[in-house]
Amino acid sequence: MNKDLIAIFEYLEREKGIKREIVISAIEDALRIATRKSIKNAGNPTVKIDPKTGTIDVFTQKTIVEKVTNPEEEISLDDAQALAPDCEVGQRLEITIIPKDFGRIAAQTARQVIAQKLKGAERDVIYEEYRHRANEIISGTVKRFLKGQTIIVDLGKVEAILPERNYPKTEKYHIGEKVQALLLEVRDTENGGAEVILTRSHPEFVAALFTQEVPELDDGTITIEKIVREPGYRTKLAVSSSDLKVDPVGTCVGVRGTRIKNIIRELNNEKIDVIPYADDPLQLLKNAVSPLQILRYKQSDDAITIIITDDDYPTIIGKKGQNARLISKLISKELMVQKISEYQKLVIVQMAEFGDSQNPFLDESVSKIEGISKLIIEGLKSAGYDTIKKVALAPSQDLAKAVPGLNYLDLAEKILEQK
Repeated sequence: MNKDLIAIFEYLEREKGIKREIVISAIEDALRIATRKSIKNAGNPTVKIDPKTGTIDVFTQKTIVEKVTNPEEEISLDDAQALAPDCEVGQRLEITIIPKDFGRIAAQTARQVIAQKLKGAERDVIYEEYRHRANEIISGTVKRFLKGQTIIVDLGKVEAILPERNYPKTEKYHIGEKVQALLLEVRDTENGGAEVILTRSHPEFVAALFTQEVPELDDGTITIEKIVREPGYRTKLAVSSSDLKVDPVGTCVGVRGTRIKNIIRELNNEKIDVIPYADDPLQLLKNAVSPLQILRYKQSDDAITIIITDDDYPTIIGKKGQNARLISKLISKELMVQKISEYQKLVIVQMAEFGDSQNPFLDESVSKIEGISKLIIEGLKSAGYDTIKKVALAPSQDLAKAVPGLNYLDLAEKILEQK
């Protein structure tokens, strides 16, 4: 019994999921090629391996002739009778070839062909096992590191690749450490194999973690409408509910934060903001910054500008602009944030420039200002600010003192919109 060969069969079946008959076929093909290369006049050899004992039989068939003209296919009667005394001319004789006679070239060729065949078999196993599991979380063990901190993860039957770009820079791993990741894709390699690619930086990894923790996501009661992420630092996801009785945000967070705490722990304390979804980008923006208040806003097809208090500005911008960037991605519009103090200064400058211009609108009565209450208009007239020019050139603090209840920014915006 060839114990080494049997051990190989059992290992590949158990650890790699490659069936014994596939391995045997690969070895038989390899030895057949090696026989032709290393044994002179081997003809068209046949190789048979016993799957139970590992015994290897190699033989070829030749025609018995009086005079050999084609050594690959023929054998002389004298040589044939030395092997089988009762044989005759014209018969086909089976000749055994002893594997131990194989030389270095035979062994090398066998290794190359076996490796190639097994890669193809392993690729088939990988595709069969993992091609339908994209966007699924799988667990493995850190086995080794490649150049550039790419991690090889042992999944059991196969090894997966976790490229350096596919996990946050804030995460560090050690050999033997358990790791969870999202199966991103299974792709072919240049040498005919296949490889499983994992990720921990993709936003869908966070979505999958939530699906594991929140049954309502799995059954469709709650939906993650949008998710954006800066891996290792912050994630924002907007959720909706198909049941008015189910609060999507509270359900995702869990009682006393139990659900979301498990996810934050898996993400090494990455911040997670769960936000009520809205189709309208402006409403989604308001939900994203809540409980902070947007004092003023302007929006176009591709951008929204918001005015906020000076105290709220650092919170909305976030560290190195991170929070504002994520909100911008969430609402799919460029987000511009301005402090109210800076906005007030800008409006005052614009009003002064407008007051010094030659625009005929300046000579109109303040009654022409649209969108301002009659009470404020009458107050302006009573205080002597009966024309738009006088209002435009007046200091903001003087107007506020002269007209109780006047909001200078509202008044200035209405004038500048109509100019």
